[in-house]
Amino acid sequence: MINVFAAAQASVLAAGGEGAEEMPSVLAVPVDELIIGIIAFLIVFGGLAKFALPNIKKTLAERADAIEGGIERAAKAEAEANALAEQYREQMAAAREEAASIRTQAQSDRAAIIEEARAEARAAAQTVTAQAEAQLAADRSQATAALTHQIGELAVTLAGKVVGQSLSDDARVRQTVEEFISDLERQASGSTQGSAQ
Repeated sequence: MINVFAAAQASVLAAGGEGAEEMPSVLAVPVDELIIGIIAFLIVFGGLAKFALPNIKKTLAERADAIEGGIERAAKAEAEANALAEQYREQMAAAREEAASIRTQAQSDRAAIIEEARAEARAAAQTVTAQAEAQLAADRSQATAALTHQIGELAVTLAGKVVGQSLSDDARVRQTVEEFISDLERQASGSTQGSAQ
C-alpha cells in the first residue's frame, strides 16, 4: 500500500513539474513519535497486566466457581428432591397398604359385630320363647286347676241333685270329684288316641 501512495505521490510531482516543493507524506510516521508511542503502549499494557489482569482473573475464577458451585448445588438439590420424592412414594404406598388393612379389618369387625348381634338376637328370642312357654304352662296349669275346681263343684252339685242329698262331706266330695276327673281324662285320652289313629 505504501508503494501505491508513493507512486501516486511521484506522479503528482511529475505532473506538477520539477519546481514544485516536495509534500510531506500523510502516511509517513516520524520515528521519534513511533518510539514514544511504543513505550507508552508498553507502560499502559504493563500497568493493566499488573493491576487489572489479576482482578479480571479473580473475577473470572469467582464466576467459574459460582457457576460450578451452582451446578453442584443444583445437582445436590435435585438428588435431595429425588430422595424426598422416593420417600413420599414409599410413604404413599405404606399409607395405601395401611388403608387397605384398616378397610379389611373394618369389614371383618363389621361381620363379627353382625354375627354377634344375630347370636344375641337368637338368644333373646329363645329366652323370650322359653319365658312365654313357661308362662303358657303356668297359665295352663292355673286354668286346669280352676277348671278342675269348677268341675268338681259342678260335679258335687249334680251328684247331690242326682242322689237327692247334699254332699257336704269333704272326703266324699273329693273322692267323687277325683273319680269324675279320672273318667274325663280317660275319655279325653281315648278320643286323642282314636283321632291319632
